[in-house]
Amino acid sequence: MPSIISINNLSKTYDNGFQALKRIDLDIERGEIFALLGPNGAGKTTLIGIICGIVNPSIGTVTVGGHDIIRDYRAARSQIGLVPQEIMMAPFENVWAAVSMSRGLFNKPKNPDYLEKVLRDLSLWDKRHSKIVELSGGMKRRVLIAKALSHEPTILFLDEPTAGVDVELRKDMWDVVRTLRASGVTIILTTHYIEEAEEMADRVGVINKGEMILVEKKAELMRKLGKKRLVLHVADRLDAVPTALSSFNLKVGDGGHELIYDYDTRAERTGVATLLGELSKAGVRIRDLHTDQSSLEEIFVDLVNDPRSAP
Repeated sequence: MPSIISINNLSKTYDNGFQALKRIDLDIERGEIFALLGPNGAGKTTLIGIICGIVNPSIGTVTVGGHDIIRDYRAARSQIGLVPQEIMMAPFENVWAAVSMSRGLFNKPKNPDYLEKVLRDLSLWDKRHSKIVELSGGMKRRVLIAKALSHEPTILFLDEPTAGVDVELRKDMWDVVRTLRASGVTIILTTHYIEEAEEMADRVGVINKGEMILVEKKAELMRKLGKKRLVLHVADRLDAVPTALSSFNLKVGDGGHELIYDYDTRAERTGVATLLGELSKAGVRIRDLHTDQSSLEEIFVDLVNDPRSAP
């Protein structure tokens, strides 16, 4: 797919000498959901701010839809919708007025049919005459998205879109994001909820201390870096790992009723076949077994703690 956002050699150093970004190179493909992950202070907000024209870069270039964000700011910015983390809206303004005003800020002609479609897609049409102050937290988030979409952008930034939203509403928001992607909108998502990235993203970028330490397709990332866990349910309770099996780094779980074996899926030899043979020799009877794949959250924590583990 062609890139809709292209970032080259991007760095940002603030006046106090703090370097927030260090030579970032990144291409975001048209129509994808890209999850940007990183701990607090990693540089996520600065990177988004530069792409959206809110923060000036120190060096490097960013193009949006082929438009340079500095030389052709208006054309670049008109393609972007930004949904901030903070809910900041006039509390006594109604939904229709808030969304209409956002469209006007981009000098777009009135188009009530389009705004109606946006509100209906976000399940806000019945709330169009309601004041912002009367809405639930989840509905306010939807209004922020409607405002960001009001000028018909091709790119949508979602900065912590489900922060403070309960689990049920979070799942509703995931459905909204998928619908937007299906309509052709490119979505860049930042989140502290790793399961959101695991659920929705096509690709994942991990940023830490201002450096982009990894960009990878989600499925490929989990294949390359994922570890598997083999859980063996033993027939007879164990107080400890038998001495004959000490070389396998097994752990005892579930009060002695399980043996747990973690292994690297990238290794030429996982050791599983050898382990199963040695269990029989050691007189350990297996009642059942199953495997679990490591989660994206576990991979993310490993990457931040040890960037050398990146592929």
